[in-house]
Amino acid sequence: MVEPVQQFDVISMGRIGVDLHPHRPGVPGPRHGSSGRFLGGPAADVAVTAARLGRSTAVITRTGADSFGAYLHQTLTESGVDNRWVTRTAASATPVAGAPDLEIHTDELDYFAIRAARIFWITGTGLSAEPSRSATLAALKCRDRAATTVLELDWRPAPGDDPARTDPDEPRPHYARAPRQAYAEARPHHAEALRHAYAEALRHATVAVGDLDACEIATGVRAPHACAEALLAAGVELAVVKRGPQGVLAMHRDGTTADVPSAPVAAADGAGDGFSGALCHGLLSGWELERTVRHALTAGTPLDGALR
Repeated sequence: MVEPVQQFDVISMGRIGVDLHPHRPGVPGPRHGSSGRFLGGPAADVAVTAARLGRSTAVITRTGADSFGAYLHQTLTESGVDNRWVTRTAASATPVAGAPDLEIHTDELDYFAIRAARIFWITGTGLSAEPSRSATLAALKCRDRAATTVLELDWRPAPGDDPARTDPDEPRPHYARAPRQAYAEARPHHAEALRHAYAEALRHATVAVGDLDACEIATGVRAPHACAEALLAAGVELAVVKRGPQGVLAMHRDGTTADVPSAPVAAADGAGDGFSGALCHGLLSGWELERTVRHALTAGTPLDGALR
């Protein structure tokens, strides 16, 4: 007898890593000026935030076979996130300070579970290099626009992510730079390939989320309304454009629009990283668009603080 596939509310696929942050004043720490390690990365933030809002969640990613990797496995479990698809690789070390993990392969994916998830969330960073690019597109295609499929437009390449790069001395974009700057410095053919990959990914997604830099990389336009309209034209049902201090613009294919100002930020570090996890919760709850976006803006901040 075939075992039934477990259906998760949210499966996220992409980057996790170890964030290093100074201990904040008033928060117990070994000594002044010391730093602590914390679970980080967009895929982890989404899964943990949604789990803390009562959703069943899991992550698909890779870690190094090292102590940082063991720490991430343990912390995910303690946060209520299923880590069965967080696999170790000896090929690279566990990312620190948010460096992207691009070692996910197509033959490692559980396509039945991905298709069964009520929401499948995936990051655009996975499109920046192989083998993750093929795995990202394969996961999106297997969804076939089933239920809700969220593409987070957050391309941030690490050194050496250009698969066509053969000269080790050739200048290359660095992850620490802003996405827009890194994109502008990328070799023209690589930039064109990335935009093509975004276009293909958007055809298989139902929701696109991104800040203005990422939306501009994906669409070629920067004005918020123009970004949202271009994302809808690319195939999604809902476009969510994050505008920093100006808040969030969300536009649905049915004509519904929500323009929500930013919520007050309680702490500078990590503020807003839980937005997409809270957005997933609102979408699963069936709320109207403005309530969903407002909840994501307000609920993401305190939950992020708890991650730190």
